[in-house]
Amino acid sequence: MKKTILLSAMFLGTLVFAQETHVVGGDKDAHGCIGSAGYTYSQIKKDCVRTFEEKIKLKEVASNGNYIAAVIFSKDKNKAEVFVKDAEERSIILTRAGKGKAKAWKKDGYVLVPYKKSGYQLKKDNVVIYQ
Repeated sequence: MKKTILLSAMFLGTLVFAQETHVVGGDKDAHGCIGSAGYTYSQIKKDCVRTFEEKIKLKEVASNGNYIAAVIFSKDKNKAEVFVKDAEERSIILTRAGKGKAKAWKKDGYVLVPYKKSGYQLKKDNVVIYQ
């Protein structure tokens, strides 16, 4: 009887220690950004950012604003990084088109343009997808 209890306790002890433990917050990407905490890597800032904390946020037009896109500009405003849900990468780098006062950033069918007084519109293939 003592052997049975001892062997059962040893067996249960090995099962407990054999379980894999998952560390919360241990899901770092290649740049060291913790995705479970809402961080993603910004190519313009060269740092981890939380897109939902960025100043410029655009609401999706088609789905009643269920998704947002965040926009980060380079210091000289020649590049704009746009975080959208359907991008192959996590973000798209748009380059300013034209010189002078031209205010449009473009890449691969995506165009970011000023909208009204203080906002922006993001178009894909000439269709507004975020504003």
